[in-house]
Amino acid sequence: MWSAQSWASLQPVLLKRLRFFPTDNITPAQIRRSDMTEQWNITLRIYRQKENEAPHFDNFKMEVNPDEYVLDAVERAWAFHDRTICFRHACHHSTCGACGMRVNGVEKLTCITLIRDVTKNGATLKVEPLRNFPVVSDLAVDMGPFYRKMEAVGARPVLPVTEAEIENPPAKWDTDDAQYIRLSDCIECGLCISACPVMATTPEYLGPAPLAAAQDNGIKRKPELLSIVDCEDGVWRCHSVFECTAVCPSFVDPARRIMDLRKQVVGARVRKLFGKA
Repeated sequence: MWSAQSWASLQPVLLKRLRFFPTDNITPAQIRRSDMTEQWNITLRIYRQKENEAPHFDNFKMEVNPDEYVLDAVERAWAFHDRTICFRHACHHSTCGACGMRVNGVEKLTCITLIRDVTKNGATLKVEPLRNFPVVSDLAVDMGPFYRKMEAVGARPVLPVTEAEIENPPAKWDTDDAQYIRLSDCIECGLCISACPVMATTPEYLGPAPLAAAQDNGIKRKPELLSIVDCEDGVWRCHSVFECTAVCPSFVDPARRIMDLRKQVVGARVRKLFGKA
């Protein structure tokens, strides 16, 4: 458990983390940007794929409020139109990462994606499963290969401190600790894997989130990671397109972490060359 003292010591870092979410002077009226009685007519176009059936799209015409979320529309299609629609969801507030899908071709967490931000009144809203994952059914994909890669690099998205330091924190946390808090925000949603163009052609590639986790662990602390990431399908396979960073809902910035990991790999090679590994 976090003590009051340890929590207070983290405040400067957390405030830095929250720079993307200014909350001062926000009134309840601003939380929803329109009258909740406003209604749009849209066509929800959902990707369908069942075992032994050819993939296709089903269209569902419905009334929605533009300030509802895309996940609300998918749930409405399931509840009132077709109970065979398969999709993943859980928390409904961007914590679990289960509801990652492609919305009009772009990777999104559907539980926090407003309908008005991705379509307009009278238009079609297309929802598809994530790319670069095996489709289990409809919008649900098999996350197993991704989780195994995270396990391979020993992903531990936690602060790099001991329990004693948490209970009796130093007077001041190093500002570099912010990067570890940032990685702890990774919700393993798989959006970065779906957006990565390299994953589309090279399934063996570790991928953005696992490599970001490896960078967090650090090769100096875990030398065994070197053989995992310093290989053809590891850190050098990244083409630096930064699509992973663009879609990350938690601002983990996996692309920058991969660049930093490359520096760690080069440093490890140099140390090994001079017998200092």
